[in-house]
Amino acid sequence: MTKAQELGRLAEDIAAEYVLSLGWQVLARNVKNQHGELDIIAADLISKPQELVIIEVRCRTIGKIQSPFDSIGPKKLNSLVKSSREFIDKIEWKNFWRIDIIGIIMKDKENKNDWELEHIRDITAGMNILS
Repeated sequence: MTKAQELGRLAEDIAAEYVLSLGWQVLARNVKNQHGELDIIAADLISKPQELVIIEVRCRTIGKIQSPFDSIGPKKLNSLVKSSREFIDKIEWKNFWRIDIIGIIMKDKENKNDWELEHIRDITAGMNILS
């Protein structure tokens, strides 16, 4: 596993722990389909009605010019929407669902415990996304 892959795995682990701390349930991780990969799929048990949440995890180290959120361009967003819709159709989910992003900035490459997390909910709200 490369250092970038190790960092990505660590970021996904941090994000999964964060999701659990919200009172949500992690249903699956790293789900692949023909349109891409979904990092974390969770059930938001707090929302009424409950929502299925597809979570994209983005990680950067301190000093990178681009933030984790800026690294999601139109192509990646379109891929996320298509992958999510394919997953939703496959499991025949009929209730609300959304796509969230969790951005993690590793402040110190040597200290894996020195990071900050930001969570943006429902990144496609109000957007006209083509499938």
